[in-house]
Amino acid sequence: MKSWISFLLPNDEYKEKKMLYFFSEGAIILFLSLIVMIICNKYFNLDVETVLLAAIAIFLFYVSGRYKVSGIEYADITTESAYRKELRVIFIRTIGFVVIFMICYLIFTNSPKNLDEWFEILSLLIGVSVIWFLSSYISLKRSYKKNKELL
Repeated sequence: MKSWISFLLPNDEYKEKKMLYFFSEGAIILFLSLIVMIICNKYFNLDVETVLLAAIAIFLFYVSGRYKVSGIEYADITTESAYRKELRVIFIRTIGFVVIFMICYLIFTNSPKNLDEWFEILSLLIGVSVIWFLSSYISLKRSYKKNKELL
């Protein structure tokens, strides 16, 4: 019988088992961080929204970080040519994100009026893009190494 959480899990049995470990580790870290925040709330005045946002961020960053670093994301990358091809796909996907984001930003908002506003939006966009590319690159590199060892 499938659980309601099964839509979050991959079809591969090994990946599914690893993801369940990541979710349970994230839940324990989330629980411990909430206890720390309760203790800190006695000494600092913490907003409810800040605590909830921090708790959600801790869980999501932990689970996604563990998934990326584990080397199970790209199970079919075993050759150098497949590695290079997927690296190009990651790069093109990142550039596509930048272009689509800028187009949507310019269409749906008032375009930035001064240099400071342009700097803010471009620095945010570049920061997110670099983090996205690096996390995908690290995941690809780890997967490639792990798949090569298994051969």
